[in-house]
Amino acid sequence: MNTLIHPTAVIDPEAEIHPTVEVGAYAAIGPQVKVGPETKIGDRVTIDGWTEIGARNRIFPGAAIGLEPQDLKYDGAKSFTKIGDENTIREYVTINRATGEGEATAIGDRNLLMAYVHVAHNCEIGDGVVIANTVQLAGHVRIENRARIGGVLGIHQFVEIGELSMVGGMSRIDRDVPPYMLVEGNPSRVRSLNLIGLKRADLSAEELRLLKKAFRILYRSDDTFAESLAQLNLLPDLPYLAHLRQFLHESVKPHRRGPIPGRRRGRSERD
Repeated sequence: MNTLIHPTAVIDPEAEIHPTVEVGAYAAIGPQVKVGPETKIGDRVTIDGWTEIGARNRIFPGAAIGLEPQDLKYDGAKSFTKIGDENTIREYVTINRATGEGEATAIGDRNLLMAYVHVAHNCEIGDGVVIANTVQLAGHVRIENRARIGGVLGIHQFVEIGELSMVGGMSRIDRDVPPYMLVEGNPSRVRSLNLIGLKRADLSAEELRLLKKAFRILYRSDDTFAESLAQLNLLPDLPYLAHLRQFLHESVKPHRRGPIPGRRRGRSERD
């Protein structure tokens, strides 16, 4: 008998659970689930569907992972939930599997999802992301590495959140959040660079100087946003700046929701 598994836990015999996994009281784990070494699953956690969970994760009581998506298009297709290593998933977090055949809801490594976070179908979360309490991610949301999401807010479907950005609590996020920016409000606006996050990321002095210059071009100039994007192409091709430029060029494409605007001195924020 595995003494790491509480006797009241219900684990399907076909589930692949590493011998070092701890499972709490009244947890329920379905037949297609795979859980890696040293992961701790708390009381009354439910894990179902085609779900893969890596090593050294901590899943707190009441979380529900891998259940069917809350999507009327879902027809029972074989879709996945994939969670990496060393994540902390707090009480009553819900993570739904993807909608379409072969698709996945994916979470990387070393993320913190605080209590009552909802991650809907087909979301993608990178590494080192912190999402505070009661954040609701609609379907197909994508969050890049090391972003910080404040509490009690909703993120519209198909929105993308850039790396090392900061979203203030109780904001309304219905468009893309550019990398490295601090965004907050309802309606949300880009307020400044996320300077604290950037300094913690150990950017070089030159990279930080160029990002400050890019911010002034984008949000403090008299040019239209399209003209400002063109000016970004003239700046040096350092990695952080190149990523900001690529993110914004993709965000303004017709099929995307477009970037959240900021305060500008002159003409319209968008053409």
